[in-house]
Amino acid sequence: MAKVSVYNMDGKEVGTIDLNDAVFGVEVNEHLVHMAVVQQLANNRQGTQKAKTRSEVSGGGRKPWRQKGTGHARQGSTRSPQWTGGGVVFAPTPREYTFKMNKKEKRAALKSALTSRVQENKLIVVDELKLNEIKTKAFAQVLKNLDVEKALVVLNDNDVNVVASAKNIPTVKTASTSTINVFDVLKYNTVILTKDAVATIEEVYA
Repeated sequence: MAKVSVYNMDGKEVGTIDLNDAVFGVEVNEHLVHMAVVQQLANNRQGTQKAKTRSEVSGGGRKPWRQKGTGHARQGSTRSPQWTGGGVVFAPTPREYTFKMNKKEKRAALKSALTSRVQENKLIVVDELKLNEIKTKAFAQVLKNLDVEKALVVLNDNDVNVVASAKNIPTVKTASTSTINVFDVLKYNTVILTKDAVATIEEVYA
């Protein structure tokens, strides 16, 4: 089992914790991690872009001039793509970008992402994260104590004070153990977990 230090909110080491190898010590499957990231980004796409083809724009019901004898190039419609106001040649149409991954694949991808963070020493465990009031400055000080700038903070419960205090820091995102995902784990330089969050993740994914 991987053993990592546990810190308090002042950035001081207060103990160690053994991480379950079934979650934080698996063999990293880069293919599944890549698939999970692509799936999340694809599923976030709206797919609502639309432009009109020559068959959908209005007008252009007759030839603008006769075929021969005018000195102009032959034209069949004023709504051909080369005309101003004409249709788009290969116009985008609304489509669905989403695709599915098996539940086992998703779990394996998340465990691989968490394992990679442990291997790179980019996972920090804190004994608790509690704030008496909503104060961004107080949360920023906690990050400074932990020597962290860009971080994903995973909480076991939705602590309103912590979540609201972190909301105004653009380089920080908070998540609960039920909403953690591969993209966020990889996007942020450091993953900060509370001890309760570690226990919950190990219980769910081990």
